[in-house]
Amino acid sequence: MKLTYLSHAAFLVESSTHRIVIDPFLSGNPLAPMSASEVKVDAVLLTHGHSDHIADAEQIARDNNAVIIAPMELAVYFGQKGLSVHPMHLGGAHDFPFGRVKLTIAFHGSGIETKDGLLYGGNPSGILLTMENKTFYHAGDTALFGDMQWIGKLNAIDVVALPIGDNFTMGPGDAAIAAEWIGAKKVIPIHYNTFDLIKQDPNAFVDTIAAKGLEGIVLNPGDTFEV
Repeated sequence: MKLTYLSHAAFLVESSTHRIVIDPFLSGNPLAPMSASEVKVDAVLLTHGHSDHIADAEQIARDNNAVIIAPMELAVYFGQKGLSVHPMHLGGAHDFPFGRVKLTIAFHGSGIETKDGLLYGGNPSGILLTMENKTFYHAGDTALFGDMQWIGKLNAIDVVALPIGDNFTMGPGDAAIAAEWIGAKKVIPIHYNTFDLIKQDPNAFVDTIAAKGLEGIVLNPGDTFEV
C-alpha cells in the first residue's frame, strides 16, 4: 500500500492494481499539490459532508467513472447527481475489488453546503481501509473518544491518520492520546495548517508521541509513504 498525502485530510491510496482517493479537497486549497483533474482513481472514499472533504468528489468521480463510497446520506446526495455510489453506515464493512472498507464512528458533524443552505449529511465516520493485507485507519474529523481503544484492539492497524488541528477536531494533546490507544505502527498527523485557525506544529506532535514509544511521520503535501 502506498499513501500520497494530498494535504489537509486527503490521501491517494494505491495498491499494485488500484488507486483510491479519500476526502479530496484540492480546489481552493492553497496547499494542494495537484488539481482534481490530475487525480486518476477507481473509487472516492468520503468520511463526511463538509466542503473541505468533498470539494472535488463529484468532479473526480465523473472524470474517472469512479464509485463514491460514503455514509448513506452523503452517498444518496451524490447519487441524486447521477453518480455511481455505494452507501455504507457506521460499523458496516464491505469487500470491494480494491480491498475492504469498514466505517468507524467519528464525533463531528456532516453538513453539506448547497446554494439553498446547509443540507444534512448523515453521520460522520472514520475509515478502515485494507488493501493487500495492509490496513490504513483514516480517523476522519473527530474528537477523542474512548472507543478508539477498541478500534486499536480489534484491528491490526499499520498506519493511522489523525487530525491535530484543534478547534474543529482533536488538537495535538488529544491526538497523542488517540495514537497511544490505537497503537498503530505509524501515525500521520493531518487536518492542520490549511488555514490559520488550525495552525499547528506537526513535528512537535511527532516528538510528543515519540516519548510514548510511537513513530510519527510528517508528510508534506505530495509526499508518499510506503506501508
